[in-house]
This record gives sequence, structure tokens and C-alpha cells, in this order.
Amino acid sequence: MSDSLPIQDSSHDAGRLSFANEKDVDQFVAMLERFEDGTVTPDDWRAFRLVNGVYGQRQDDVMMIRVKFPQGNLNAAQLEAMAEVAEKYATGKGHLTTRQNVQFHFVKLSDSETALRILGEAGLTTKEACGNAVRNITASPYAGIDANELFDVTPYGQATTRHLLRGPYSSTLPRKFKIAFAGNYQNDDIQAAINDLAFLARVENGVRGWKVLAGGGLSTLRRTGVLVHEFVPVEETLEIAEAMVRTFHRIGNRKDKHKARLKWAIQKLGYETFLAEYRKDREAVAAEGGRPLVLPEQGPAPLPAEPSVIEASPLPEYERFARGNVRKQKQPGFSSVSVRLVLGDATAEQFRALARLIRTYAEGEIRATNEQNFIIPFVASWRVPSLHRELVAVGLGKPDAFSIGDVVSCPGSMSCKLAVTASRGLATLLTDHLDAHPELVAKAPDLSIKISGCPNGCGQHYSGGIGFQGGVRKVEGKAVPQYFLYVGGGFDAEGAKFGRLACKIPARRVPVALERLLELYAKEKNGDEKPEVFFQRVELAKVQALVKDLTEMEPAAATADDFVDLGETQAFEVVLQEGECAA
Repeated sequence: MSDSLPIQDSSHDAGRLSFANEKDVDQFVAMLERFEDGTVTPDDWRAFRLVNGVYGQRQDDVMMIRVKFPQGNLNAAQLEAMAEVAEKYATGKGHLTTRQNVQFHFVKLSDSETALRILGEAGLTTKEACGNAVRNITASPYAGIDANELFDVTPYGQATTRHLLRGPYSSTLPRKFKIAFAGNYQNDDIQAAINDLAFLARVENGVRGWKVLAGGGLSTLRRTGVLVHEFVPVEETLEIAEAMVRTFHRIGNRKDKHKARLKWAIQKLGYETFLAEYRKDREAVAAEGGRPLVLPEQGPAPLPAEPSVIEASPLPEYERFARGNVRKQKQPGFSSVSVRLVLGDATAEQFRALARLIRTYAEGEIRATNEQNFIIPFVASWRVPSLHRELVAVGLGKPDAFSIGDVVSCPGSMSCKLAVTASRGLATLLTDHLDAHPELVAKAPDLSIKISGCPNGCGQHYSGGIGFQGGVRKVEGKAVPQYFLYVGGGFDAEGAKFGRLACKIPARRVPVALERLLELYAKEKNGDEKPEVFFQRVELAKVQALVKDLTEMEPAAATADDFVDLGETQAFEVVLQEGECAA
């Protein structure tokens, strides 16, 4: 390590990356007091706190607080604020989600005000992070640094966030509404196609614009977004976003929360009728004078510093780390460095360490990804080995980011009221198994594995190359945790591809099933065929035959462990409660 270079000051980013408003917390406290004195009903209180990012857990008297990072961007001071909240009021750690948020679990309701104020003072907001609202607006974590992007979508995402956040429609919708920005319409690296509204960058005749999709989503009705505009200039971004939100506000189903997302309205109305309704709202916005697009100032890109100090030699494991975690930027002399978070978790100490490292080695910013990792942009390439050494020292130097071993999972029954299984337990089992068997990783390093504890799909298992969905079976009247196996999900230039259900496998047999699937791919792929493409085309009957013996569980073959969920110690039982994600 060398500390002879100046520490970068991220304070100039505070305004640009601040989306907080002190009045949000004041209103939260006032509403809590009214709930506690009985002047507000439990239903009204629940709806209010959800819109303010405070979500009930399956355990009594504790909450989950969800913090939004618009477009995934954070600065060092915000990392330090999250460290304080994690350490003092949560479990000592935060959990990155698949939507560029961080969640803090097991927060006492009595501590929520203090936690919210700490976050707000750093410019972080929980407003509309949950509930029937416009959720966090996401963007490619490589925006502005990717050589293949058509243009940097970050300022457009920021402008859209500021326009809609706390708006007249944004927290009174029939259901949640998700928006994403991708830097290339042919490379959807933010899973925009499964959002309610997707802006995918295009350039025609030198003019910046968007390909616009709407109505994407997962869960029980899986849809890739339908085409709204093949090309529209970027100047119309805010008008499109506001009009689509207003359309959903008007036509969405307010009677059945399970069929209330925009995709259900499109299915009910039909494509052409839906577009006609959207055009009505575009015309209404235009009649009101339109919505001029004013982009926030981004500042000039940094210039790479010439090597001026003697850096420590690379660690022996650096070469493997560099292959999967280091990516050259389009700016000469800079690299982005991926920080792989196992299960999306970071401790308070790790948040603080990252704050120090992005000040020392980068430009004071870090980005969250949809794969539950962090990316540090603008690291001078000659300094990456030293950064790696420091990441290793704080337990954040794991290699193979975004590989098959970098498993994505929702929190599952650890906290969620709707979860059937402890999805984190399976994610831990598979992560440890793959880390211990690099020969398995080598068979399909680019394959994505995603896990959800229930059909709602917060772990995005429907869009994984291999997806697992928590379920239950009975063996002689006793519950056994199992997983539905989906194969062939992914994203390409045509949109989202959803995995096909192959079979159901008892939880503890999943690693063996995965090994067989990897062997099948290695033997039967066509040349350099990507694993997702292979699993999209392979016959389901072949997959089913391959794992048939694993799917069957006769009483005599069941072990005592089969009746205990992964990561748990008690006999498995399904305890479902009324979930708040659909409230």
C-alpha cells in the first residue's frame, strides 16, 4: 500500500448525489406519532411507511429500511452513513438488492427516525423505495465508462429521478413502477426489458434518442417490455416518463393487487388500446407545456495521473482477480474494479473501508450493480494491484465477479413474509461449492445463477441462465424444502428470455443437479455457444432425464437433513404471512 498520494475529496459530489429532503423524515415522525396515539389506522400507517422505505419483516417489532441509490451512484460520505446505520441500528451489515438499493434488516421501529436522519444528512433517501410508487430508477453501472455504450445515460436517469420523485402521481399508483436506463439498445446490461418503463440508448443520424419499452416484469406473469417507441429524441425523456406514470395511475388495477402491475393492464387492454391510452397522456403533458429536459451537470472526466509512487507488487491471486473483476474503461489509463459481495452483504467495517479506498484510489464514487456487487470506477490502471491488496485485507478481494460463482439471491425467509424457503442458504451452499471446485466454474464461467425464495422472483430467478425458486414437498407428511429448476433465462437484443421450468429438486440435492447441468453444457454446446443460449434451446426432456433420480424422494431415501432448510437448524415448515411488497 502507498498513502503518499492525496486523498480524493468527494464533497463536491454531495449535491449531485443528494436526493434527500429533511421534510420526509419530519413527516414520517409525525405520522408515526399519530399511529401510536391511534388517530391513524394500521392500514394507513403501513401504506405511508412503505412509501417512505420502511418495510415490515416476518419478525415482530422490527423493520427493514430500504435506501435508494438512483442510477446506482454513491459517494464516500454516503458509505460512511450506511456504516453507522448498519452498526448502530441493524445487524452490523447492509444487503445490496437487485435494484441498486441497500436494505438494513432488523431495525427497531423506535430507531427508524434516527436511522433515517443519519441517511438523509448524507443525501440518501428512502422515499418511494417501497410501496405503490415509482421505485428506484436504475441505470447501467458502467454508464459513462463503457466503450460499447452509445452515450452516458446517467444524467438522463438523474433528471428523471428528480422530476418524478415526490411527484403528484409517484406514490399513489396502483402498484410499484420500475424504470431503467441502458446505454445501448442492443446490450441490455441493466435488465431494462423487465421494467415497467425502459429507456435504451439509440443514435440515429447523430441524434441521441431512445428505444422505449413498457410493461416488462417477472413473477407470475413474465413479460418482456412491449415496444412504445422505436426511436424518440432524448429531449422527450421527461414527457415520456411522466405520461407513462400517469397512464398507469389511470388504467391500473386498484382492486386486485396481484394483477395490478402495468403488464397486467397491457394484457387486459391489448397492445394497441394501451398505446392509445398512453398517447392521451402524452398529449395532455404537451398541452400543459411539455417537460423541458434540463440535465444535471456531471463535471469533466478525470485525467489519469502518471505513476508517481512505488506501489507494492501484486498479490499471487491478483491475476485471477484481474480476469474477472477489472475492466478497462473507455477513458485511457483508467479501469473499473468490481467488488464482489457474497450474497450482496457488506459489513459496517467494509462500508467504511470502501469509503476510504474510493477516496484514495479513485474519484470518491462507487456504483451498485443489479448483481448485488459494487463497481469502483476511475481507478488509475497502474494502481489496481494495490487497490486489490487493500480489498483483500478487508475481505472484499473475492475474484470471479459476475461469474457463475457470483450467485444472486433474495433475502428469503430470513426476513420476507412471503418467502417459502431460506434462499440465502441455497446461495451460500452453491457459492461455497463453486468456490471449492474451480473446475466446475471453468465449464461455464459466464452462466448466471439466481435464486428466489418464492414465485415473486425478487432474486430474478426467471431471468437467470439457471434459476431456482423455493417450494415445498411432503414426505410422509413432513415438509421438505425444494427448488423449482428453471433453465435458459437471460437478455439479448430482442429483450428478456425467461427460464423454462424443468423440475423440482429437494434443496440439498441442488449442487449435484448443477454439476450435471454444467457437464451437459460442456459436452453438448456448439463451439463458443453461451450457456444461456444453450439452456434456451436444450430439450427439457433431456434436462429432466438428467436429474430424474434427484427429483424423486422415497421415504427410505430421505435423510434427517432433508427436513431442515439450508442454513437453519429447526425442522422445516412453511410460515407465510401477508406480504407488504404487494401492499
